[in-house]
Amino acid sequence: MTRPVERIAVLATHGRPDVAGARARVEAAAAAAGIELGSPEDENLDLLVVLGGDGTMLRALHARLGTRTPVLGINFGRVGFLTTAGGDQLDPALARALAGDLRVVDLCTLEASFDGETHPAVNDVVVTSSLPGRMVDLSWKVAGEDLGEQACDGMICCTPSGSTAYNLSNGGPVLMWGLEAMAMTFVAPHSLRARALVVPRGLDLRVANRSEELPVTVLVDGRAVGELARGEELAVVVGPDSCRLALLPDVTFFTRYHEVFP
Repeated sequence: MTRPVERIAVLATHGRPDVAGARARVEAAAAAAGIELGSPEDENLDLLVVLGGDGTMLRALHARLGTRTPVLGINFGRVGFLTTAGGDQLDPALARALAGDLRVVDLCTLEASFDGETHPAVNDVVVTSSLPGRMVDLSWKVAGEDLGEQACDGMICCTPSGSTAYNLSNGGPVLMWGLEAMAMTFVAPHSLRARALVVPRGLDLRVANRSEELPVTVLVDGRAVGELARGEELAVVVGPDSCRLALLPDVTFFTRYHEVFP
């Protein structure tokens, strides 16, 4: 940590007694250490402690997007790939974290633009058929170069932190945390040659809907933000903001990758 932990906040999954009890333990430990408690939206936080799984971590990273606040996750969910310890290790992990025994990884984000609006993404931007089971035709360009048209169920554009989610389940590449890059993977392409592509910061992806009548839904971190009619285009780039993921020093991308994906 580049500064001492003097002020923290807690963001927790709702409706679970074990998480409520864990929250009380975090707040008691902070008070005993003379650390001030704030809310997740406060500007001046040294650490945001998350009690939950990857969904709660995603909410927390969005909440602190573009700030210098590191987000530390304790897993009370199913996978918890972005967390640093399991719920059964809460007390020792928290003691180390509050003492400043942490390292911080900067995670790049994406910025999706269409219809005059921009949307930041921590994990991924997905274009998919608005009608399940119906194939769409997508054209795509990278850095202005036409890469053709593809019949498919959709396309995933993801960050390194999002590469182990929907992208991985579709056979896309895994990108290590800290890379300033995005991966593009087609969903169920009607082709034997369609392959994922990884590009660095500075190269933009443009995807257009070429389907005759079928609209394409745009999802940002799993949330529908609009549709592309025939001929309309979406642009995606590695975004200007970053998230900060806090980890115990002995927890790395590879330890989490090995534990979560045996």
